[in-house]
Amino acid sequence: MSRVLTVVEAIPSGRVMTYGDVAAAIGSRAARAVGQTMAYYGSDVAWWRVIRASGHPAVDHESAALEHFRAEGTPLTWSASGLFRVDLAAARWVP
Repeated sequence: MSRVLTVVEAIPSGRVMTYGDVAAAIGSRAARAVGQTMAYYGSDVAWWRVIRASGHPAVDHESAALEHFRAEGTPLTWSASGLFRVDLAAARWVP
């Protein structure tokens, strides 16, 4: 748990990692375990900087994440229907 949170704390403003990226950074392939850690303990770190592999924020946290993304200048892409996702090519961070 603490290794996951340490990685998340290190993600710079305006950058993101996927759940799988965080798992890889701690030498694991357990992206779901990263998600569980974030669900239970992530409120004390910049949780919005950990996103799904599709570029979308955590389910049911889209509005709050969007506010953070805009404040930090995180690169986003928008669909014709008005849905957004993080531009992973521009925003992905590798420690």
